[in-house]
Amino acid sequence: MASVRVAVRVRPLSQREKDLSAKVIIQVDGQITSVLSTKENFSCMNGELSGERVKSFSYDFSYDSMNSTSLNFVTQEKIFKDLGTDVLQAAFEGYNACVFAYGQTGSGKTYTMMGNPGDYGLIPRICEGLFHHIGGVLQKDKASFHMEVSYFEIYNERVRDLLPSTETQGCELRVREHPKDGPYVDALSRHQVQSYTEVGQLMQEGNKRRATANTGMNNVSSRSHAIFTIRFIKAMFDGELPSETVSKVHLVDLAGSERADATQTTGIRLKEGANINRSLVTLGIVISTLAISPADVNYSETLNTLRYASRAKNILNKPTVNEDSNVKIIRELQAEIARLKALLSAGNQMPSFEQPSGSSVEERLHQDEARVQELTKQWASRWKEIQTILGEDAVALRKEGIGVVLDSQIPYLIRIDEDLLSTGVVLYHLKEGITSVGAGGTKPEQDIVLHGEALQREHCVFENQRGAVTLVPLPGARCAVSGMEVTQPYLLSQGVNIQLGKATMFHFNHPQEAAQLREKRKSGLFVPSNSAAFSVETFSDFRLWMPFLQKHKNRNPVGFDALIKHS
Repeated sequence: MASVRVAVRVRPLSQREKDLSAKVIIQVDGQITSVLSTKENFSCMNGELSGERVKSFSYDFSYDSMNSTSLNFVTQEKIFKDLGTDVLQAAFEGYNACVFAYGQTGSGKTYTMMGNPGDYGLIPRICEGLFHHIGGVLQKDKASFHMEVSYFEIYNERVRDLLPSTETQGCELRVREHPKDGPYVDALSRHQVQSYTEVGQLMQEGNKRRATANTGMNNVSSRSHAIFTIRFIKAMFDGELPSETVSKVHLVDLAGSERADATQTTGIRLKEGANINRSLVTLGIVISTLAISPADVNYSETLNTLRYASRAKNILNKPTVNEDSNVKIIRELQAEIARLKALLSAGNQMPSFEQPSGSSVEERLHQDEARVQELTKQWASRWKEIQTILGEDAVALRKEGIGVVLDSQIPYLIRIDEDLLSTGVVLYHLKEGITSVGAGGTKPEQDIVLHGEALQREHCVFENQRGAVTLVPLPGARCAVSGMEVTQPYLLSQGVNIQLGKATMFHFNHPQEAAQLREKRKSGLFVPSNSAAFSVETFSDFRLWMPFLQKHKNRNPVGFDALIKHS
């Protein structure tokens, strides 16, 4: 069991508080944070806070960031070392972790969590630390890693994706609960990242969408709770056994609690504040990082924040390692193998009621060893293939709701398989230069080998010259583009359907061209037809969750386009 760790940080006086001639009523001494009542009948001896009007609270960490010239001033780096390093350790060991920032509006929560350019907060530093640690582990243990991020906000009790796709743009998402994994946001997009730079770009993009407003206490008051989640997978061999753990790190910047008279809010801002306060009543029991104002004008809010923190210290957690189910089976089989070997070395047999169909210990041992070997081989092969694909600069995999999106930076073909029993999805990249296509059996072998009716051993080639892709049919080859037979070189455009042979169908995607068309459409310079609009919008990236196209395609490409229009 482990208790929630609580830290309190006191920020400097704001300009508003200085204009009000506010007095400092907070004192930090080691792990003790004390607040002095603003009532008149308090005592003060030798310049130190004392008497019944002083309320003191003890926390895991108490940070004094009121005066940057003070020797006791606590920097962003110090807070990361105390709190962020534990989060990194938890992630690499396979545990989930969560950091909350709680306090009144304008108390410095967003600064502590996000920071400023050149003085980054906890969230950027934790993300950077993950990639820095990955670099060291890769050299030492030859491990494999996979990282995804998501970012959403809770605004006026509604959940919004801060990194939305075209499908979730402006949509309200729903919170659901998985019987094993717990609460989750349905249809929330997940983005694969391979560097801290990519994380920073996504974070910046999400922050621009976050709801903020000017109130009487804060010019850029956060009007929503923002949750940045990192999903971290680590895979490696621990001796001869595979090891795969999945960790989730939730980094939460809560909107500030507020009083309407202090923030001078009315109308929409007043409604926002009411929703913020209502949700914080529930969240207050699980706070782990707090920010407070040192000013006497904020005495009530500061005292309430410190009381929330004291309650949070009483919460106990039971951490568990999030281990891959197949890896867990392998580990349990290895333990069983060790037990069976111990029985053999002792010259004993399993009791009759433990023997499966009368088999001997030796037979059971060989069966378990064979199963471990096969499961380990499958696990290693799966990770090797994933790393090979995702290691290409042209490919990025991200989660989007219940689907998986494979983004590509270069032109590619999507295979539209006619076999109703086919469950796989095939994507072919059209690399710079020549990509040969045919039935195979040639020397050198074709780049893309297909099996279908009326396909020649050398059927056609795709020429990619500086982003312009041309289909070149070879003599006697049956080729068609959007239902029109092609016998001469044909320059392809985003979204067209290609038929090779009698019934081998593909959809052509050109990501750069699609992006240009989208920009033209925004400016009103491009008005597509229905079919073109479907192609540009829906197929600019490849969505693996579109079984409709697999189930209802037509051998006739014209009929296929008509079906798309109708859909």
